[in-house]
Amino acid sequence: MKFMFQRGLLPGFALLASVQAVPLLLAFKTLAAEVFPEVAGTLPKVNVVGESDADNVVTHPFPAEVEGTKVYSGKKVTILDFDALPQIQSDNYRQAFSQIPGLMVSELPNASLLSLGYRGIGDPHESQNLLVLKDGMPFVVDLYGYPTVYFAPPFESVDRLEFIRGGASLMYGPQPSGALNYVTHQPRRDRPFALRTQHILGSYGLYTTHTLIDGTDGKLGYLVSFDHRQGNSFRRQNGDFEINSGSIRLVYDASAETRWTFDMDATASDSGEPGGLTLKSGAGLLNYGNDRRATQNLHDRLRIERYIPSVGLEHRWSDSTLMTARAWGGTYERQSLRQRNSGGSAFGNTANLIDSNTINTHRYATFGAETRVRHEWQAWNNDHTLVGGVSTYASDAPYELDRGASATAETGTPRQRSQRETAAGSVFAENVFRFGRLSITPGFRVENIHQSIRETLNLDKTTSPLLRDSGLDTVPLGALGVSYTFSPAVELYANLSQGYKAKTYGDAVPLGNNTAVSSTLQPGHTWTAEAGVRGRPGDFWNYDLSVFRIDYDDRFGAVTAAGITRFENVGRSVNQGVDAATELDLIGLSDRLRGTEVGKSWGALSVYGNVSWLDAEFVSGPLHGLTPQYAPDYIVRTGLIYRLGRRVKVAWLGTFVDNHFANDNNTADFRIPGYTVWDLTAEWEFWPERARLFGGLNNAFDRHYWSRVRPNGIDPAVGRNVYAGLSLQF
Repeated sequence: MKFMFQRGLLPGFALLASVQAVPLLLAFKTLAAEVFPEVAGTLPKVNVVGESDADNVVTHPFPAEVEGTKVYSGKKVTILDFDALPQIQSDNYRQAFSQIPGLMVSELPNASLLSLGYRGIGDPHESQNLLVLKDGMPFVVDLYGYPTVYFAPPFESVDRLEFIRGGASLMYGPQPSGALNYVTHQPRRDRPFALRTQHILGSYGLYTTHTLIDGTDGKLGYLVSFDHRQGNSFRRQNGDFEINSGSIRLVYDASAETRWTFDMDATASDSGEPGGLTLKSGAGLLNYGNDRRATQNLHDRLRIERYIPSVGLEHRWSDSTLMTARAWGGTYERQSLRQRNSGGSAFGNTANLIDSNTINTHRYATFGAETRVRHEWQAWNNDHTLVGGVSTYASDAPYELDRGASATAETGTPRQRSQRETAAGSVFAENVFRFGRLSITPGFRVENIHQSIRETLNLDKTTSPLLRDSGLDTVPLGALGVSYTFSPAVELYANLSQGYKAKTYGDAVPLGNNTAVSSTLQPGHTWTAEAGVRGRPGDFWNYDLSVFRIDYDDRFGAVTAAGITRFENVGRSVNQGVDAATELDLIGLSDRLRGTEVGKSWGALSVYGNVSWLDAEFVSGPLHGLTPQYAPDYIVRTGLIYRLGRRVKVAWLGTFVDNHFANDNNTADFRIPGYTVWDLTAEWEFWPERARLFGGLNNAFDRHYWSRVRPNGIDPAVGRNVYAGLSLQF
């Protein structure tokens, strides 16, 4: 009853929190105007509209210093515009990240989860160390207590990806690996009604469809979409998945200065978990070499339901002051059904399975609100920009674990119950000081996180009492960014920034037997230093080269003493290396060398390449001298992309990943051998603005590999597979 009550009230509380933040930001605006007085000739208005699904504009690979109420000056940011690629099928992140150096995909045999990692900072499982956002709004389950990802916007709804490295902590808050922001489509503005429907068929029973209607009538724009994905993966049994999601977006331009938006996202998914394999042989063991399609778990399932409404406001107070505010809230439910011992450490051992299951249910009622103000001011004969804001977040997250009487049971006997709550708030500000070609951007963020966790039932605890913990963490963050622009062809940039990893509910109160609450557990802390050079000498070429060093202290780990296990801050790692990326249009280069524009009629043929070299090591703690998990020495991506406007797009994409380990202990069972994968995708708009054909050959050379190992074994990656689809627009 309590959860149902909060499902109705929390979205309202989110809007209330946003409204309450507006007076604070008005005070900020007044103070800014007094300290930094406006003068004639302020910067022009910035009206951020965004692209619609019908647009085909390829965004510059590097953002401006300030866009809307976000500061990018001095930060390392990569923008990947999906308009530059053929249609990417069924959320193939290996292809989506083709031009983002170092961003690693821990591939699953189905499309039910998103597991990303970066620069060897923690386990990529469910993207727990990388903040993911949709249009600047986090879509993790619980921002602090359970920062996992079980939903991601379908690629058909996404215009571009923005990947922000270490300085993202100052902009958005937690997670030490940076932030990945999905920028989704806006309603089209050239007509009151349009409809597009897309259908794809592929290997292993793949079927996906994406349908949207959108348009603008007067001041009101709308976009309504529905997405369905289903398939069987390539595993022999229990690899099926089905995902249904829909969204509604309304955009109301109340005046030239004010825009309101309303969004509603709904998702439901049900997927099988076939379990892992092993390289060992023996009774009950499923050997990878004998049959990489074998299934360990016949009945394990993962089910997700997510309903998140949000309200946004963009208002320009004057030519020099812009405010954006957003409030969101809703419910998230995660339920897993797993045969007992299916998640154990006996890799692929079907003989150890017990004919009963655990039914694990997480429920989350959350709300959040954020308000930002951007103010342009002048001094010392230069224009400067101040951006500041406040944010709030809260969640109520009851946890239940039941034991079913059989491996397929849907209900069971209660064994664990706990109540978990979070309340958090932050203030932040950055100022871009400009001195001719030089920009200096200091900034700060202060996060306050209060968590309360209490066990009310735990039948698995036979020697230790029920646990409870409550505490407040205050995390101050600082950063300094510097940029010097010689010309559009050469920009030097550097950034020194702090980040942190918030302790999760499971870190604060471990739910197993013989566990105890740590009295000293603190958030993990990072210092990220990065310096580089980037540029765009012309429309035909761009490049970005940087060196980085990440000092990650107070990492979390389990410590057992006298038979009692606690999560503690146990060690420190240093991850350092080089990121380099470039793309060169060979036809554009030919035109430039010959001083003509003849080649434009032939389109663009781009060769691209990027590499991330990484040297990562634990430098203190029990893992001293070992390499952090998912930290290969190199990740290389390269290929060719041909574009003829929007009519024809063809891409040949290659990914090379070095050997690495899937655990911090560097044990043999968790070794991931290096692998190389090539993909071919193509798109043809044979009826202009009406119909498109597209298709692809994934893992073209049928490379057998794996990029993910969990405690229950190796998750093999899918071999060669094909797909083809048709898109119609009216």
